[in-house]
Amino acid sequence: MFEGQPKGLWALAIANTGERFGYYTMLAVFLLFLQDNFGFSVGVSGTIYSTFLGMVYFFPLFGGMLADKFGYGKMVTIGICIMFLGYLLLSLPMGADWLAVAGMGSALLLIGFGTGLFKGNLQVMVGNLYDDPKYSAKRDSGFSLFYMAINIGAMFAPSAAIEIMNWAQNDLGISLADSYHFAFAVACASLIFSIAVYYLFRNTFKTSDRAKTVVAGNDAPAEELTPAQTKERIICLCLVFAVVIFFWMAFHQNGATLTQFAREYTATSSTGIESMMFDVWNLVFCIFIVYGLFGLFQNKGALGKGVSAAVILAAIGGLYWKYTALPESTTVDAPIFQQFNPCFVVALTPVSVAIFAALAKRGKEPSSPMKIGLGMLVAAVGFLVMILSSLNLPAPAEQLAAGDAALRVSPNWLVGTYLILTFAELLLSPIGISFVSKVAPPKFKGMMMGGWFVATAIGNFLVAIPALLWGAPLVVVWGVLVGVCLVSALFIFSIMKRLEKVAK
Repeated sequence: MFEGQPKGLWALAIANTGERFGYYTMLAVFLLFLQDNFGFSVGVSGTIYSTFLGMVYFFPLFGGMLADKFGYGKMVTIGICIMFLGYLLLSLPMGADWLAVAGMGSALLLIGFGTGLFKGNLQVMVGNLYDDPKYSAKRDSGFSLFYMAINIGAMFAPSAAIEIMNWAQNDLGISLADSYHFAFAVACASLIFSIAVYYLFRNTFKTSDRAKTVVAGNDAPAEELTPAQTKERIICLCLVFAVVIFFWMAFHQNGATLTQFAREYTATSSTGIESMMFDVWNLVFCIFIVYGLFGLFQNKGALGKGVSAAVILAAIGGLYWKYTALPESTTVDAPIFQQFNPCFVVALTPVSVAIFAALAKRGKEPSSPMKIGLGMLVAAVGFLVMILSSLNLPAPAEQLAAGDAALRVSPNWLVGTYLILTFAELLLSPIGISFVSKVAPPKFKGMMMGGWFVATAIGNFLVAIPALLWGAPLVVVWGVLVGVCLVSALFIFSIMKRLEKVAK
């Protein structure tokens, strides 16, 4: 799985990991910050949240256009600097008056535009590494590994946000509303790490910062397409973009209605073995066990098998030690649920890569468009689980009115939903990005990767729809999400042959 990948992949992935750690630390608590600091309602907070997500994923279109003209690496550097200014402004406690709202809006604009210059162009550079024929067969697995690596940063983000806020409140005597700014400041430090990695290891990916194909160390002109071929590729990519809009509308409920469900409807404490999953280090031990098992079966030498076995035993020992030190009860904070998706991404990526590698050897690996369609079906199943969890629950107004007598469900419902949505994400997101990098006309790679993010942006704007529906019966909220995922899946299956033709 890790063999045969270009060295530049790891440098770019680690640089992105740092940026994603800061971004998701901020995002884990942002919706709650809007309510606790400004007193906004769920609907208003959800609208601001979705608008910010929309900006983050809309600006890469312009970032891609600029990069096609001025270079990918230059835009990545400028983007990091602009993001830093945005996070710095957001980390300043300015109160809750109109000036504070204006300051927050300015910070979000800076973060959104900076991310637009950084995110898409970094991924184009990853794709360019695989233009070399000796790496071309590794494109899908390479993007899966890249996706896995950046989720390591996201995995620790919710715990980091909660811990630094608790430290600010308990040790420094900071109010709850002001403690959020400490979590936002983490993003500033993470960007310093990202830019350091990017420049220290730039030699490993310097050839990817150009709109050319590099073969055996020599520059060769980019692939030339006829106008008809260029048009067909752009049309097919736009059709895929239309589908992924609704995936991101559903998936990014993790920071909106799913976080609201965690706060209002999910048990606030956990005991026994179940409580262990709310400590991120226990999840890390489980990840080590997964990777150790892969090493145990894939390594042919005795030394490799021995190292893998030692890793597994050490991880099991760590879990046992943590179990013996369990408190009587563990508090379950609403933002902590956002750690499960990135943890599952990291743990399940090798499983996903291994399954598709085995299918490829038999000539049965699904095409990239087929994987995207399957991802939409799996996402629908995820929200079907939420429907099942909500069948006997009252509407939000009744739930709040009930106070301490409110009905609350097991946290396992949400964890299960995140697990299913992660399967959907692994089928759709890294594969979709790989598809764009492969199919996009060479002269428009930056713009078309930006188009992927514009589709994501539109989906993120639509995140507000379920948030605005919050107040209706929960079955209605989750039912809307099931419906859009199913319709999107049917659409992509209806155009499958056309998409598979341009991907050949």
